[in-house]
Formats: sequence, structure tokens, C-alpha cells
Amino acid sequence: MTAPESMSTAATTTPTTEPITDRATLIAAGGAAKQAAPEKKRSSRLADDRRFKIFCGSANKALCEEVCQFLGVPMGQTKLISFSDGEIHFQLLENVRGADVFLVQPTCAPVERHILELLIMIDALKRASAGRITVVIPYYGYARQDRKDRPRVAITSKLVADLLQTAGANRALLVDLHAAQIQGFFNIPVDHLFASPVLVGYFRDLNLPNLTVVSPDAGGVERARFFATKLGVPLAIVDKRRTDINVTEVMNVIGDVNGRTCIILDDIVDTAGTLTKTVDALLANGATDVYACASHAVLSGPAVERIKNSNLKELVVTNTIPLSEEAAQVDKIKVLSVAGLLGRAIESIHMETSVSTLFS
Repeated sequence: MTAPESMSTAATTTPTTEPITDRATLIAAGGAAKQAAPEKKRSSRLADDRRFKIFCGSANKALCEEVCQFLGVPMGQTKLISFSDGEIHFQLLENVRGADVFLVQPTCAPVERHILELLIMIDALKRASAGRITVVIPYYGYARQDRKDRPRVAITSKLVADLLQTAGANRALLVDLHAAQIQGFFNIPVDHLFASPVLVGYFRDLNLPNLTVVSPDAGGVERARFFATKLGVPLAIVDKRRTDINVTEVMNVIGDVNGRTCIILDDIVDTAGTLTKTVDALLANGATDVYACASHAVLSGPAVERIKNSNLKELVVTNTIPLSEEAAQVDKIKVLSVAGLLGRAIESIHMETSVSTLFS
């Protein structure tokens, strides 16, 4: 009986397993089992990772292209058009099922259109079964409407955060919020980047003499102090009283600026009323030259004309918002790119490593 004999042999060679009763042995066995499990790793090169996607809207396509070039990945293919009545139509032209998607769209002017574009794109990604949707918003519109500063007004900054989450955003990557507390308006993870490393590097290379960093108002002191510390220079503050929306009156300068080269630091340059009045106040107090830098060049209304006719030596901004044709022709306005900063942050989020190391 050959078959039964072979079956018997197989039975005798099967090892017996004794039950593990020792607690330490159980823990060790469990740890070994976990270590033996195959670890899910993303590709070390984003270009090889098919589950990594970057898309953009119409607000700042040039910045998105720079980010993609920095990361060595192609920008996702989409179709974004407007119907004759102004309605927005958006379509993804590639598969995003299960993908880790980053959607780049600053909510700059025209603010309402770009916000609606962003919401529509998020909805399309959600309905296409994207694995995770991270909205990359280099400039967060409505950030200045972050509290009830007068009776019967809306907190629009919170409303925008709610809209993004309702549309389906799983994470947000923002740059230089007007108030850091805006992060608390979101119930999803928020990574808050600062453009200061880019701006500090530029002014270090200029090697300007007798530098003083100036905050144009009390609200920006913390930002200006950090900037001054990085450059190793003193800090001054301009006491500003706002008489109406987009209307300011400079009162006085706190700190010694006599014979100093001043750098005015702000997060936003909008109508440039605050900026030009701050320049005049500093020069009146003995400053030799005045530079300015800001993360977001909104430059609305008479801003470009004011800057052109001011005593400002140079205005340094980043490309979170694309410059208008008029602003791009002004020699006093210098644009620095934050594509590398955004690219490194996007890579860190995708690879699930620390974003804070970018600023250490």
C-alpha cells in the first residue's frame, strides 16, 4: 500500500506547535509578526508613484508648473472651461481612484470665481474616488475677515473653511495666513507654511547696512520679530490707526530708525495705503532707505500707482499670487518663488514625514 505509507510519512514529519503561555513570549511573538508584515512604502521618487497627483485651477497655473518641475512630476490633465452664461465646467482627464491628490489654487482676484472653481474641483475629485484630497492654497482669500470686529458682520474666513471641508477636502496646505488662528476654523489637518525662509535669504544676500525690521502695525509684531531674529537685527513698530476699510492713518514710530536701512514686513500688500504711509513715517524719522517685503501681492485698486510714486526702494513679494501686467512692469517690485517651499511640503505630506523640519 504505497499511498497510505506516503500519507503516514507526511503525517509524521509535520511539526507540532505547543501553546505559548508565557506573557513575555507572547509579546515578543506578536512584535516579530508585526515586523515580518510587509511595510507599505511609497516610491522614493515621486515621478514613479502613480498614486501621487497634482492638479491646479486657473488662479496661478505658473506656480503649479514650477512646483511640478521642482518635484519632477507632470501636472494632472484637466478640462476647465466656462459656458456662455458664466457657469464653470470642470473635468478630470485621468484616473485618480485611490490617489493622493494635491490641488493648487490660491483664492485671489477674482476671489469668488477662484473659490468656486476650487470647490467644484474638490467635488469632482471626491466623486472620482480620490484617496485623499489636499487643497494647496498659497493665498487664502477672506483671511482678513476672521472675527466680528463690528456689529452684524460675517466671519467669512470660517465660512470658506467650512465650504472647503463640505466639498470634500481632507487636508489643507496654506501659506502665511493673516492670522494663525484661522487654522482652528478647520476640522481637518492644516499645514501652515511661512514664506520667511525665502524672504530672509534674499535680504541676507543683499547685505544691507544698519538694518532694522519694521512691523507696520501691532498685529504683525510676532511675524516681524521672527524675521528680525533670523537676520540678527533690531525691531521697530509703526503705530497704525485704521479709520475705515482700506483707509489707514500712521500715528508714530516706536523704536530708533534714525540712520537705519528699514525693511517693512507684512503678510499682504493690498491697496498699499498702509505701506506708503509707513515709508513716509520712517523717512520722516530719519531712515536712510526703506525696503518692504510681503508674502502676498494682492495689489488692488491704486496699489501699483502708489508703489511706483512712493519713496520705497524696493518691494519684495512672492509668487503666491500672479502679478498683473501693470505690476509686472514696475521695476520696484521684485518677485521670489515659493515653488520649492511648497514642493518640499507637498513631498513631506505625501511621504508622511515632518513638515516642521522645513523651518528648523
